[in-house]
Amino acid sequence: MDLEPSPTTSDLEEAASVFVQHRNRLFGIAYRVLGSGVEAEDVVQEVWLRWQNTDRSVVVSPVAFLSTATTRLAINVGQSARVRRETYIGPWLPEPVDTSSDPEVGAQRAEALELALLLVLEKLSPTERAAYVLREAFDYAYPEIAEILQLSLVNVRKIVSRARKHLSEERRESVDTAEHRRLLDVFISAARSGDVASLEALLTPDAVSLSDGNGMRGCARIPVTGRARVAKMVTYPVLWREAEPRLVDANGSTGVMVYRDGQPVAFMAMAASKEGIHKLMWVFSPNKIAAFLDSRFRCAAGLGPTAGGV
Repeated sequence: MDLEPSPTTSDLEEAASVFVQHRNRLFGIAYRVLGSGVEAEDVVQEVWLRWQNTDRSVVVSPVAFLSTATTRLAINVGQSARVRRETYIGPWLPEPVDTSSDPEVGAQRAEALELALLLVLEKLSPTERAAYVLREAFDYAYPEIAEILQLSLVNVRKIVSRARKHLSEERRESVDTAEHRRLLDVFISAARSGDVASLEALLTPDAVSLSDGNGMRGCARIPVTGRARVAKMVTYPVLWREAEPRLVDANGSTGVMVYRDGQPVAFMAMAASKEGIHKLMWVFSPNKIAAFLDSRFRCAAGLGPTAGGV
């Protein structure tokens, strides 16, 4: 004879259903605040545990509760992460995430998702970053943001305005998707063949290349700047010897994962304007490459970020 599920089991199933419904949004908030998929997943996991242990009967808006918990936890993690990154060897870059299934990673808009912009956001405090993300990517109203961050409405408006101004001073208008893909294809071809002249023609005079390897041997520990130096660096024969570059969907754009002997050894994303390619971002850190591949498998399965088996 079938038994009716106990109230506790039924309640947890309902809690899980609500959480799964909003999980991609929660990951999207945490990822944009932290620039790390692994850290964002840890935050989502902690929020799930809190959601299980909360008296949900008094929660008026589950999405508001979950978003608030996620944002505040991400800010706390972000504050400690900034301290840890002070000891990072060489340039630090955000962890790329696969966006083949969710081009906007749970947000209303893909704002604050591109690697180049996430890197600029690192110059803001975690609270400033959270305010900007909630407003620009998730379209939260200012009163909602003020409640989440426990700040005055006037203060929140000022924070978002300052963040917009700061970012507008550093951002360049990006090329469209088709032109980005064309530049990427030409770049890879020229880099693999050692065609320095063609590479220089693609790059802006102030082009910069950043390599994230946290002290790995052979990985540049300082930014490489200038068209000629960047072109010379990216034709380094060791990088492309017996290498197989594969295009991937990362952070709402097209990037490249470089494989050697079937193993991923480097990820590259670029930022380009109508003047040409102005920023190259190379990820050599095995942990960050593994995190990207993990995010790809989750997207392929249609699961999104996992949390506590939910």
